[in-house]
Formats: sequence, C-alpha cells, structure tokens
Amino acid sequence: MQTTIKSSVSFDGVGLHSGAPVRMTILPALPNSGIVFRRMDNVPGRRDIRALWNLVHQSPLCTRLENEDGVTVSTVEHIMAALMGCGVHNAVVEVDGPEVPILDGSSAAFVRGILGKGLRRINVPLKVYRITDTIEVRRGDSWARFTPHDRLLIDFRIEFKDAAIGTQKKTLDMSNGSFVRELSNSRTFCRKADVDAMHAQGLALGGTYENAVVVDGDRVLSPGGLRHKDEAVRHKMLDALGDLGLAGAPILGHYEGFKAGHALTNDLLRAMFAQPECFEKVTCSDEMAAKLPGAGVHWDEIPEVA
Repeated sequence: MQTTIKSSVSFDGVGLHSGAPVRMTILPALPNSGIVFRRMDNVPGRRDIRALWNLVHQSPLCTRLENEDGVTVSTVEHIMAALMGCGVHNAVVEVDGPEVPILDGSSAAFVRGILGKGLRRINVPLKVYRITDTIEVRRGDSWARFTPHDRLLIDFRIEFKDAAIGTQKKTLDMSNGSFVRELSNSRTFCRKADVDAMHAQGLALGGTYENAVVVDGDRVLSPGGLRHKDEAVRHKMLDALGDLGLAGAPILGHYEGFKAGHALTNDLLRAMFAQPECFEKVTCSDEMAAKLPGAGVHWDEIPEVA
C-alpha cells in the first residue's frame, strides 16, 4: 500500500548555492499525489512542481525541477533520497525559497525528521516500475545502465585524480533499510579548486567545510575528516537514489553508474520512458514491497553523525 508522513516536520538552513536562509516543511499528502514541491515565497505563476524526471532542468551541480510556469526548486536530490529511502510515496514539500536547505550536506537530518514523525499507510495499492530489459546511456566515458533485478540494486564506481578520493566502488541492495544505515549520513564532496571557481562565479555561497567534504589532493580539509572511508561513492549512491525517485514510482532493477552524475541519471530515466518495451508498471505485491527501499526501516538504524 502507499504511504505518506504522519504529520508535518520542518527544517531550517541555507541554500547551498544562494547562501540564503530557507525553511522547508514536509506535509502529508493524498494517495496518488506523489512528491510535490511547493514554493511558498512570492513567486509568480503556479507554485507546485511535481517531482518528476521530465521536469528536471539539467545542471551539473544539482538536480533542479522547473514547472511549466518557469517556477523552480533546486538541490532536491538529498530530500528525495531521504523520502525514497524511508519509503514515503506521497508528500508535499513546502520551500520558502528557490533551494532546499543543504543542512550538513547529507540526508541524515531529513531521515531523522521523517522517521521521527513516522509513516501512515494509505489503503491504496502502490504501483512500481519493473525493469525487463537493458537500458543504457553514455556521455563520454561516463555511463549509467538499468538491467533486470527483483529489487533496487545500486552499483556505483567513481574515479578522481585527488588521492583523498581516488577510485571507489560500492554495490548495495537498497532493501531492508540499507539506505538509512549505509548511505544517509554521507555528505556531498568537492575539490577545493572547484570551490574556489564556484565562489568566483557567485555559486556555492552557502557551502562550508561543515556541509561538504572538501578535498585538496591527498588532504581532507573538512573538520573531523570522513564519516566513511568511501564516503564519496556512498554520497554518489545517495544522489542516485534521490534522482531515481523522480521516476514517480519505486523502481525494481539493477542501476549501474560509472562516473555518473545527476544529468546522466536523468538521461537514463528519459531513455527508460522512451523505451516502454524495457519496463512494466505493475501493482506492488507483498513480496515486492518487502524488497523496496524503506521497507522495515526503523529509528535505531539511523547512524550517528558528527
């Protein structure tokens, strides 16, 4: 059955790129609503923006959604990952600015807020997308791929010249609360040279060493170092789960990403929906439901964070 959050929960922080204060509130929603972002500040046009793959305005730095009236909301990937990883299918996410708050650069605070309120089951069947054939997209030497699987399996590999990151690879079955345990507290990361370049362009004004892992060659500059030895690839997997949540329904399939980012994962969803012969939309059985991200997750599985 579908779910929503039991009661509202709010988060206060700053936008990663604007540096401006922002409040975000997650509210319960009706069945078949999906996830809807709602701009609460004074913007012209329709304020609701559905969290769907075809409303993504591709950006190399974050996932940005834009509705037909040109109203946008940016950096949605971390809250989308938290909603997907906690098994929330319907919610309204109110934001009083153009960006979701970055908080500590991970999904941990969002997970705590969601699980602290709890989920309410709705007596309406859940639909899921089941991958039935291979779907692949490429950009240069980067690629992303779906192949059939009976649950969501995320397989990711990254390669960076900075020795503090280097080459990292991880595979994770996303069922049984593994997102909350293994990925939710992994922070976004970047190179110091990239931070300097973004600041020069008026970007990442809300970024600090406390809400991102900043590396410079073989050094980790953020206080306290890494939360996981392979925190970088874990965060890439967190991003991928959030971006896959824009399919509009849970996906059962094997996602593989090699040096992939937000745009490439969105390319994969676009390729998927352009090839309806490669997937099927089915009513979720009890057996399928037990394999979805968020199934069986509980408060005690939330990792401690610095």
